[in-house]
Parts: sequence; structure tokens; C-alpha cells
Amino acid sequence: MASLTRRRLMQSAAATALLASLVTPGHPLRAASGLEFGPEEDFSFDTLIERARQRAQDEYEPPYRPAPDVVQEIDYDAHGAIHFDKDIALYGEGPGVYPVSLFHLGRFFPKRVRIHALQDGKAREILYNPDYFDMPENSPARQMPDDSGFAGFRLHEARQRDDWKTQDWVAFLGASYFRAIGELGQYGLSARGIAVNTATGGPEEFPDFTEFYIASAPNREEAVRVYALLEGPSLTGAFRFEIRRTDGVLMEVDSHLFTRRAIERFGIAPLTSMFWYGEYNRPKMVDWRPEVHDSDGLALWTGNNERIWRPLNNPPRTVVSSFMDRDPRGFGLLQRDRDPENYLDGVNYHRRPSLWVEPLDDWGAGSVQLVELTTDDEIHDNIVAFWVPEEPVEAGAAYHFRYRLHWLAEEPYPNEELAQVAATRIGRGGEAGTQRPEGVWKFVVEFEGKVLRGRDADTAPEMEVSASRGDISNRSTEQVPDSNRWRAIFDLDAGGEEPVELRLFLKDSDNGPLSETWLYQFHLPESA
Repeated sequence: MASLTRRRLMQSAAATALLASLVTPGHPLRAASGLEFGPEEDFSFDTLIERARQRAQDEYEPPYRPAPDVVQEIDYDAHGAIHFDKDIALYGEGPGVYPVSLFHLGRFFPKRVRIHALQDGKAREILYNPDYFDMPENSPARQMPDDSGFAGFRLHEARQRDDWKTQDWVAFLGASYFRAIGELGQYGLSARGIAVNTATGGPEEFPDFTEFYIASAPNREEAVRVYALLEGPSLTGAFRFEIRRTDGVLMEVDSHLFTRRAIERFGIAPLTSMFWYGEYNRPKMVDWRPEVHDSDGLALWTGNNERIWRPLNNPPRTVVSSFMDRDPRGFGLLQRDRDPENYLDGVNYHRRPSLWVEPLDDWGAGSVQLVELTTDDEIHDNIVAFWVPEEPVEAGAAYHFRYRLHWLAEEPYPNEELAQVAATRIGRGGEAGTQRPEGVWKFVVEFEGKVLRGRDADTAPEMEVSASRGDISNRSTEQVPDSNRWRAIFDLDAGGEEPVELRLFLKDSDNGPLSETWLYQFHLPESA
């Protein structure tokens, strides 16, 4: 899969006459009097689903790319100088509480997205006008044609807040990507509508949300409803998002997917993040910061009620790991390390959201798959996780998936009876003050949770550890000094150069597991 650049930015009296003819006095859209709208049309989710179903029977037509030469000139800097006028934001004066602003097209977002305001079952398309945007006089965007459309949109905080024009909490921008802030008020990883043929050896496909229909929430307790039409060479789709501003952001997603052709890797509820290095794989002198990542692990709650933590890797080559399951309870890419001293810069990695997927139906047999790509910088997303059904995906098939996305600081349903992994550390094996054996590595896995508090040497937890190959020795557990954490320590003689799959959890000889299961794929360092 190609790496994705992260630091991309997320007319006249005749127009006035057109607006007057399309927006009648008293219509709810009249409050957004600076926007121009197309004719009113009936809308329902059922009709959008049927449109997607019918379009899947036709040949794929790529989304319209207006003025490609001009759009190429709207580079990162030029795009950053274009600002939507919040004074004319959709729903900026009601109805509802969350105003909507629009993104302009640019080099990294060149495809037209049609955006509609939705009220009482009636939809009106927002017509493009460069006057919606503040931009420099010499901006290439001033050359865009009248039918340009938009690149996406974002939801702002409630309009009753004095700072709503500078504070947004959800953004849909680029292909089928979207993001939300977590309860710590920071953007980070992304989700998307679908992942198609990620890391299969051939080109990955990135379907697009080509149309949006946005219905504002009547109050802060209700959901903003966003409907989207998805188009790609291999499939179409109709999506409904019910989006609530909670402590973080809660999204209920209802997706109907229709395939045009067979799909090798069909990724449902895909999450995309960045992991450069953590405390256990920091390259020597490559960067001054202790850690750099948006997420540090994949968490799984399996259908048979096992809790799993898999620390992320920045592997030497693309790796796909599959975690077989049936009817999973949930999975997510989490940022567990919240200590700002472990990041030491101003981009707030310690505040990045964790994102949890909660299936709302039985998903049957399949696997959560984790794709890890190699990266040499923080500007690239190199981590993807999604659900893949077990049955092959053929042309002409229809699928329906419902799930809930929790954009929070931690996972939403922790098992407080099990300790969680708090850190993974790796170093040379053997004992201090002795000749360190070649090819032996020491692993220190730290756990934290109330089940471990108050324990001492007489009640120390035991360790259950195994490896796919190689020899394990020097096993022990100990309390981390001046804390409630406990460490599980062991040495691994890998006995070869291929990755080793490791599995470990803490247990009590009388009461069973005390912790979630730590899984790790160990790649020998290149200098080993």
C-alpha cells in the first residue's frame, strides 16, 4: 500500500437571483444566506442504498476532477492559504447546533465531492462559489470553474460557543477518509469507509465518498446525520453516520456495500494510523524524541472473551498479521502512553485519540488483520487495521455492516479484572556484569491494574510465556520500583533471522489469568 502523506491540509447579481429563486423565505436553509443551493430533491437512506446497488451494475466512472492543471498548482502552501468564510457556514445560524464548513479542492484532494444540506427529507446541493473562501489575490484557486464542487467538510463545535469558528471536531476529507477528535481534544489517526486490496501485492484501491448529505443535530444530545455515496472500481456503497459529540466523539455507522468485481482483501471498518518508534524499537540517534507515534498498539476483544494487546511495529518490510475470530466484540488502535515526557514535542502525541470499533451485529467468521508498513518518518501513515470476512468476496455480492466508532482516550469497555500492558521493553539478553550471549534478547513487559495492587514477593503473579520458535530462559516477575506495575521478564534466543511470535500473560496459580494477553511479533534488529 502506498504511504499516505499525513501533514496534508486536512459571484454576482446573477448568483443572488439564483439564490432567491431556490431558497424561499422561511425555509430552514435561509439562515445560510451566503450560500447558493441547487434545486430541492427528495432524499431517503433507502433511495441512496438503491442508487448504490444500481450503480454497482454499471461500469465505474471516476469522480470528476475539475481543472486538473489548476488544481496541481494548489499545493500544500497554497491550499493552506484558502480559508472558508465561517460567517456563511452551513447551519451557522441554525437550525441545529453544529455549523459545517467546507474544504476547497487542492493538489492532494483533486476530486469533486458534492455536498448537500438535508432538512425534513429534502436535499439541496451547495453550489460552488469562490467567494465562499478567503484566499490571496494571486491564488490559483481563483481560476477554478463554476462546477468545481468541494473536497470535503468539517463539523464545528456548537454555535453557542464563542470559539466555534476555530474549533472543529469531525472532518471528512480525501477518498473515504474521516477523522474526529478524542476526549483530549486532539486529532490523530483516521478511519475510512472501506479498505480494498491493502497490501496484496497489487495496487491498493481507494474508493471515494462522492456525495454527502448533512442533517444538523437539533440539540447537543442528538446526532448529526451524514449520508454518503461511495464509488470505486470494485464496489459501491451507501453509508449513514450518526455522529454525537460526547466526551470524545461517538459514530454509529450503517454501511451497505455492493461489489462490481471480486476483492482479494475486503477491509471492513478500517483504521489508519502512524507508528514510527516506541520505547522498544527506537533507532539509534535517528531522532531526538523518545517516542513518535499516533497509536502504540492494537487491542482486541475476541468473540470468546479474550483480551489481547499487540504492540505495533515499524517492520523492515510490509507485514500482515491475522487474528482469527468469530463475532468479535471489538478491536481498536489505541494510544495508551499518555506521558508527555515520552514525546517531548509540541504536536501532542500524548493527546492523540484511541479509536475503537464495536460491531453492532454478528459478523461471523473472519479475522482482524493488521498491516504494518516500514516508514522512516512521522509524515506517513504506516499502520492499518480492519475486519476481513472469511468467505471470499465475489462480484455481484451485497454486504451490510453496522458498527460503532468510539473516539476516546482509552478503549470504551475495559475489563477491570485484568491488568493491561503498560510498556514493552527490549534489550540485550543475559545478566548485567556477565558476558552477554550473542543472539539473545531480553523482554520486559510491564502490566498495570487494580488486580496487581498490594501484591508482594509472596503473592507475586506468575508468567505464562511461549514463542513460535527459539528458546526462552531466565523467566521472572518483579514489581516495578515505586509503582503499582509488575514486570514479566524473559530472555529469547531466536535461533534464526525470521520473526518470532511471542505470547505472554500473567496468572495466579489459584485464580487463573490476571492480565490481558500480550502478543508480539519480534523482528531481529538489523545490527543483530
